[in-house]
Amino acid sequence: MQQNSLFGDAPPPTADIHRLFFALLPDEATRERMAAVAAEVRTQHDAGGRLIGAHRYHLTLQFLGDAHQFQADRAAAAQQAAADIAAAAFDLPLDRAGSFRNRSIPWWLGCERTPEGLQTLFDRLGVALAKRGVRVEGGHSLTPHVTIVRDAAAPLHPPIAIGLIAWRVSDFALIHSQLGSRNAYTVLGQWPLAD
Repeated sequence: MQQNSLFGDAPPPTADIHRLFFALLPDEATRERMAAVAAEVRTQHDAGGRLIGAHRYHLTLQFLGDAHQFQADRAAAAQQAAADIAAAAFDLPLDRAGSFRNRSIPWWLGCERTPEGLQTLFDRLGVALAKRGVRVEGGHSLTPHVTIVRDAAAPLHPPIAIGLIAWRVSDFALIHSQLGSRNAYTVLGQWPLAD
């Protein structure tokens, strides 16, 4: 099968999409707290749409793109870049819920201010990926968020305050997401952050 361009060509409707991205994955207690807040926000603000399963919660750090086939060489280079990272663990306070203004109206949990540790990890990972020749698709800025609802009936704008969810981030992961016949996430590697 011919590989789709990572920069805009639409895949054939029957083809699986193979997505690569670096992400933060919450621990079980944090995931449960996020799910409770997500359900509460959705109910109180009549989101409609569908709640994202808590097992899929993640915060994308660097998005490497979509393709028709799994790109093993690209994944290997990304893993090498991740191994080059030296960064400290940090606290990520989720204190806001809001939405993006795109077609699927996703609602999210996020933070009013990006923690310095998160920005440092994002920046260092971007540099390491560039040194390894791995292009990213997500741009050069970070908008920290965890998607909780897809296809909401209306935007949640402006963002609202939520009860603080304290998330201790002690590692980051490379994820392969296969969309189509399997609809599955596979963790290709996880790298610890220094305490």
